[in-house]
Amino acid sequence: MFNNLFSKQLTARMKRSLSGTILTLIATLGAIPSVMAAEYNWRFVNLYSRGTAYGEVYKSFADNIEVMSNGRIKVQMMYAGEGVGQTGVFGSVKSGLMTMGAPFQPMHAGEFPPGVVEVGLPGTTSDVGELSTLFREKGWGKVLTEAYDKQNLVWLEPYIQLPVYILTKKPINSIDDFKGLKIRAPGAYGKFLRKLGASPASLSWSEIYTSLATGVIDGSIGSNIIDHRDGNHAEVAKYMYRLPIAGAQVLPIVVNKREWNKLPKDLQAIVRSASALHATEQMTKSRIWESKAIADMEEQGMQWSPEPTKADVEKWNLTANSLWSEYANTDQYSSKLVEILQQ
Repeated sequence: MFNNLFSKQLTARMKRSLSGTILTLIATLGAIPSVMAAEYNWRFVNLYSRGTAYGEVYKSFADNIEVMSNGRIKVQMMYAGEGVGQTGVFGSVKSGLMTMGAPFQPMHAGEFPPGVVEVGLPGTTSDVGELSTLFREKGWGKVLTEAYDKQNLVWLEPYIQLPVYILTKKPINSIDDFKGLKIRAPGAYGKFLRKLGASPASLSWSEIYTSLATGVIDGSIGSNIIDHRDGNHAEVAKYMYRLPIAGAQVLPIVVNKREWNKLPKDLQAIVRSASALHATEQMTKSRIWESKAIADMEEQGMQWSPEPTKADVEKWNLTANSLWSEYANTDQYSSKLVEILQQ
């Protein structure tokens, strides 16, 4: 009887001890982060919709950060219209709502005037080598790093996209045909077209197709020709003007400064390396996609305008150059950028 009682008491004590051990183990395991969990979770907002060519390039950039950091940084992609509109990209990263963003600077001319110069004023070079020298050797990189820092943003490796062309619903046979047209053209592009007699409008990329189809606007710039193709703009506006409004565009990737400072130096270096790889991918893929985009739009009926006359070319270039002095007076950083550009 004693043995039975002892056995029962021992069994009860063992059960209580085992239960306590299990509960302690569960609590301990719950307090330890998963081996697979990321140390840093970022939200990256870009300008394009899911499934577009450039949307996939940004996704590749996010994936590279995760792979190169060995999973220590997890990047959630936020595409156009998913929580933040195109006009909200700059402010959302500045505030910390988004960790990283790819803004289109002309949409933020009032918030950050130097960005309008950075992206490329009308009449600036289309030569990739010259642009790289401008940023890396002649001082633009230093000026922009400081300018973005004042906005609570860290400026990563900029990337170069293709020339900016204007697509219209009516043919442009002469530069005078721009008079009276309503054209989606934010920032300096809009000021340029206003000097030619057009009425510029500032619309996000996702609004272009519907605005063209319903007659709200008569034409639009794209960030590049591929944007026109991916937005199906040639379905509702079939005439492409031959002279580019800008020879190339240089766009930034920015990171919220507070979140950036949380990263150790090795992860900061990894993000910068991933942004450099992204810049290369943007340029190489743009060149590959450009001719295909033109062919696709020509199949939809897109036509190029006639070759402009010598007088039209001269007026186009003089109008572009007249903007430089205007932007030099916008703020101290724009002034420095234009001064370097003129040199």
